[in-house]
Amino acid sequence: MPEIAEVETVRNVLKKSILHKRIIGVDIYYDKMIEGDVEEFKKCLINNEFVDIKRVGKWLIFELNNYYMLSHLRMEGKYFIKNTSEEKAKHEHVIMHFADNTDLRYHDTRKFGRMKIIPKYALYETEEIKKQGKEPGSKELTSEYLVSKFKLKKEPIKTALLDQTIISGLGNIYADEVLFASKINPTRPANSITGDEALKIALSSARIIKKAMEMGGTTIRSYTSSLGVTGHYQDYLCVHKRENLPCPSCGEKIIRIKVGGRSTYLCPKCQK
Repeated sequence: MPEIAEVETVRNVLKKSILHKRIIGVDIYYDKMIEGDVEEFKKCLINNEFVDIKRVGKWLIFELNNYYMLSHLRMEGKYFIKNTSEEKAKHEHVIMHFADNTDLRYHDTRKFGRMKIIPKYALYETEEIKKQGKEPGSKELTSEYLVSKFKLKKEPIKTALLDQTIISGLGNIYADEVLFASKINPTRPANSITGDEALKIALSSARIIKKAMEMGGTTIRSYTSSLGVTGHYQDYLCVHKRENLPCPSCGEKIIRIKVGGRSTYLCPKCQK
């Protein structure tokens, strides 16, 4: 699943490739991917152009002249830029045709991705955006903020870190890495996290996500990007997908457990 660093990489590549290109046609091959009326969705795009691309958490926000197009990649969503003359691939469900004979194609093997059009004035009133928590690296992601959120949660801290209303953009990969860097066991109840531990989470998440963004995200079997970009942060992972390999800090074998139904990697010695 693409997380904050991978979505940011997609945003950066698309900004260099598709801005200010007139959209002359839109083909939808899976209507359920579009929230709202499909014909209205097309109408808002045709004869318009993307003037900017923003991001909030894992949401891509394509700015048009009068609207925003929100896009969430979910598990396997990818964007491709192709020539219009190229044959449609099997899992390409939304295709936007530009006047220069190129396309922006949305590919999703699992069909979980979602898109919707909203008026510009409604962006921060839209439920998907309004409910997002603080992003890693944000000045608002403080230890006090985290403690105030965690104290209401009896669930494991790993599960709380995946709650997008608390920290926006973290997913399974980076939650494992943040907890390792913070020396916190992922099964600990969230409401047991101290102020000092919350500060470690805030600082570690900022550092790890900044580095991951610089490296183009993480390319592993569960998510491979498109657009000719291969992330390299997988070379810096300390615990995620490293079962039975030595902990980089103490040499103990990394173990894999299930937390909230998600595969979770940790060092049993460092993260007691």
